[in-house]
Amino acid sequence: QVQLVESGGGLVQAGDSLRLSCAASGRTFSGHVMGWFRQAPGKEREFVAAITWIAGNTYYPDSMKGRITISRDNAKNTVYLQMHSLKPEDTALYYCAAGLYTGRPYSSTMYNYWGQGTQVTVSS
Repeated sequence: QVQLVESGGGLVQAGDSLRLSCAASGRTFSGHVMGWFRQAPGKEREFVAAITWIAGNTYYPDSMKGRITISRDNAKNTVYLQMHSLKPEDTALYYCAAGLYTGRPYSSTMYNYWGQGTQVTVSS
């Protein structure tokens, strides 16, 4: 049974940094891409970052470049999302996801495993 368990969310001030973690278990993830998405109330799920499990290739939307870094620790089966200079508009439920790489790491449809999410709230 595949499990993705996110942690590290919380209430922070604007300008703070935060690191989210995603512990993956239940199968080997070689050939997979690990992604982070977020969803704010009333908004669609939004791509945040992705990383290929073996090569470590990273993908970011232009809107996030420079403020976030995705990384993974293969030995711990854990993916991290480091966020800097947080803004109130970063407030959302952040999800970890895994899926076989098909060339569209930006698309939520590529991912077939999802965690329950961790809440990030940024106060102004």
